[in-house]
Amino acid sequence: MRILHTSDWHLGRSFHRVPLLDAQAAYLDHLVATVHEHEVDAVLVAGDVYDRAVPPLSAVRLFDDALHRLAAAGVPTVMISGNHDSARRLGVGAGLIGRAGIHLRTDPAHCATPVLLPDAHGDVAFYGLPYLEPALVKDVFKAERAGHEAVLSAAMDRVRADLAERPDSTRSVVLAHAFVAGGEPSDSERDITVGGVAAVPAGVFDGVDYAALGHLHGCQAVTDRVRYSGSPLAYSFSEANHRKTMWLIDLDAEGAVTGERIDCPVPRSLARLRGRLDDLLDDPALDRHEDAWVEATLTDSVRPADPMARLTERFPHTLSLVFEPERAPDDPDTSYAGRLRGRDDQSIAEDFVAHVRGGYGTDERERAVLRGAFDHVRVEDGVREVNR
Repeated sequence: MRILHTSDWHLGRSFHRVPLLDAQAAYLDHLVATVHEHEVDAVLVAGDVYDRAVPPLSAVRLFDDALHRLAAAGVPTVMISGNHDSARRLGVGAGLIGRAGIHLRTDPAHCATPVLLPDAHGDVAFYGLPYLEPALVKDVFKAERAGHEAVLSAAMDRVRADLAERPDSTRSVVLAHAFVAGGEPSDSERDITVGGVAAVPAGVFDGVDYAALGHLHGCQAVTDRVRYSGSPLAYSFSEANHRKTMWLIDLDAEGAVTGERIDCPVPRSLARLRGRLDDLLDDPALDRHEDAWVEATLTDSVRPADPMARLTERFPHTLSLVFEPERAPDDPDTSYAGRLRGRDDQSIAEDFVAHVRGGYGTDERERAVLRGAFDHVRVEDGVREVNR
């Protein structure tokens, strides 16, 4: 069976206030063309179809058009909700849409009910595990703890139990939206850390032939059988070096997996430039970036006059301007943002406590309280968005 593995469409998202709807439409045109060109048997969308729980109507129309075209092509599609989606909204009409070959899996309680698609060698069972917010689904799976590994393990136990009742010739594919250890994140994914832990081990997916993952925006293989397709477009400058692709997966009669990356259309290249303003404006080696979306980090010791206006004369698509004067790390004038860059909320809060105590840091009990507070706020935000 030939499978096209995609994820993280994020329909409705912009890039530094630049609308991407036309680029997303071009990607979906490419997806449908790839389905025909490569004679794909099934399309997978591993979550984050939309960029937010209540997407703009333009994004909904784009999604609706894509579903109609996939259904008209006669190619079954299986998709799950991600942490950016409202599972309830995305799943509306799932039973009716399923009759057209578009299978939406948004209810965690039904994760062990597969979509069965036959080929010449028997059935392939596709299990959809929508994004599992631990605090919200812990009771559904009777998990001992409210953590990502606990709820994913419990969901996969149900999948393996269902698979064990099927003929030995049945091959299996799981769609999941999660942060799996070994994956490389970028700046554009929403944090899903629980209790200070975000990643789950790849071994959670043992027992199935292929795990089609979503959430991380870089295309990558954690193992031969556990892969991320990544997002079809770049959604942050941290993805400047990404090659945006989809996985074309062949699943043979024995469940062996081979994969090929299919490139996605690139609306405009990205460039991250760093240096003194005059150097960026004069360096001939930067000619190739003049039509790119640019993030410029200026290292001048004194902030130059009219930096954005001067940059856009050479790089008209400059979208982001950052100031990082070249100073020693212990320089008292180092910016607050610079000191916090790359650190998570937990460590920043712990340092704040130590600061107000005059250097006396937090103990394990206090660190647990801080983790619980951050988890509570994140879950409350998620519930509020889902219920909008």
